Amino acid sequence: MTAPWLSLLWLAPIAGAALVMVLPAGRAGLAKYVGLGVSLVALAVSLVVTAGFDTGGQTYQFVESHPWIPSFGAGYTLGVDGIAVVLVLLTTVLVPLLLLAGWHDGGQRRRGVHAYVALTLTVESMVLISLVSLDILLFYVFFEAMLIPMYFLIGGFGTGAGRSQAALKFLLYNLFGGLIMLAAVIGIYVVTAQHGTGTFDFRTAVAAFEPGSTAVDPGVLKALFLGFMFAFAIKAPLWPFHRWLPDAAVEATPASAVLMMAVMDKVGTFGMLRYCLQLFPEASTYFRPAIITLAVIGVVYGALVAIGQTDIMRLIAYTSISHFGFIILGIFVMTSQGQSGSTLYMFNHGISTAAVFLIAGFLIARHGGSRSIADYGGVQKRAPVLAGTFLVAAMATLSLPGLAPFISEFLVLIGTFNRYWLAAVFGTTALVLSSIYMLWLYQRLMTGPVARGTERLTDLVPRELVVVAPLIALLLFLGFYPKPVLDLINPAVAHTMTTTGHHDPQPLTAEGSR
Repeated sequence: MTAPWLSLLWLAPIAGAALVMVLPAGRAGLAKYVGLGVSLVALAVSLVVTAGFDTGGQTYQFVESHPWIPSFGAGYTLGVDGIAVVLVLLTTVLVPLLLLAGWHDGGQRRRGVHAYVALTLTVESMVLISLVSLDILLFYVFFEAMLIPMYFLIGGFGTGAGRSQAALKFLLYNLFGGLIMLAAVIGIYVVTAQHGTGTFDFRTAVAAFEPGSTAVDPGVLKALFLGFMFAFAIKAPLWPFHRWLPDAAVEATPASAVLMMAVMDKVGTFGMLRYCLQLFPEASTYFRPAIITLAVIGVVYGALVAIGQTDIMRLIAYTSISHFGFIILGIFVMTSQGQSGSTLYMFNHGISTAAVFLIAGFLIARHGGSRSIADYGGVQKRAPVLAGTFLVAAMATLSLPGLAPFISEFLVLIGTFNRYWLAAVFGTTALVLSSIYMLWLYQRLMTGPVARGTERLTDLVPRELVVVAPLIALLLFLGFYPKPVLDLINPAVAHTMTTTGHHDPQPLTAEGSR
């Protein structure tokens, strides 16, 4: 009998959160070290799962299955495919770095540090079980539950004056999406009960809804698809359901903002790949043109709005809206290149967003908390390492060749062009726009004469270098050698394509287009 690695994976952080909260109030330093140690344990377990995952084996591996609510067909069923493994690895790599980056977060109130560390670990735990769940009801419970600790991280520990409003906006948007999804989750049980035995098991439901093998009304399946897609579109977020993200990202601490954008929001795009496409293949095809249109609008909109920002953090937040548009575009073009590129983009976006957002946070903390771009200038003369690492992170954000996001964006565009060439053309405009906003941001912040107030800026300290160095190293390594991650992703993407009944179109050629 193999060890229950997936249970250990998500239970370690939640147990660590409980342990942190029972530590004495005066032991804030101990709480930080315990939290960091627990996050490293989760990382170690994820590395065991990654190393033990057989890319040529079964689609879902490390499967654990136990009764939960048998009368409702719900079970404690866990398992991972290659896509889940990659996102689990992203989560467990980032959380220790985020705890180090937010080492001085937590406020001055009694047990504030304990609560901050415990909430961060709780979010990690809930994201991890969402990624490894093979039971739809179990997934839904934690998909919704992760909103609560994130709400307190934004509203209770954020640095902005509008953090309470931003936290409430974040919660209401996502709770509303979850409420619609709950109706769809119940609908799955009702439909499977009408045509056999009611179940929430993901694999059983996929087989029950397979085209040609079910008598379920296509209109019902389309309604169920919309219930899931609506919740995932808010979580991701997809334009025009993005309005909560910029405020939440700006008002939260940089570490909490990265936890939200680079880790938690990936559950939304993961849900599209796993639940929307595989449970409802025909509905996904039916709504594909509308979703691709919204994704392309999001790509261009996020880039255009970013250009007009005067707030450093808000500018970076809008770049994520553009990047999520790329990810969703690649998912719904229904090509293997597009879906492999999207999954790789989820990983690369997490790394690049963490790098640029955290380095910007280090800079802002050195300048009295000012987020206004106009307050900076000449930083590279005072903090060359900070400026240099920010440049690498910024170039990764605009998908410069040789850095990790380039290959993922390239794959998405190739996969899109082969089926929707016009969408690919509009998508490429974001490459130009991203060059404008990121180069302009770097020029204003880092070059030119030293601005008033930046004369005494110090460079990155060892703790900050420990945070930044692995991120920069990953951006460089995966920019030149993405094969290890793609080897995990490609078999799962092939399974998704087979399940949905799609095949890659013939490449467009000059002769073939006549």
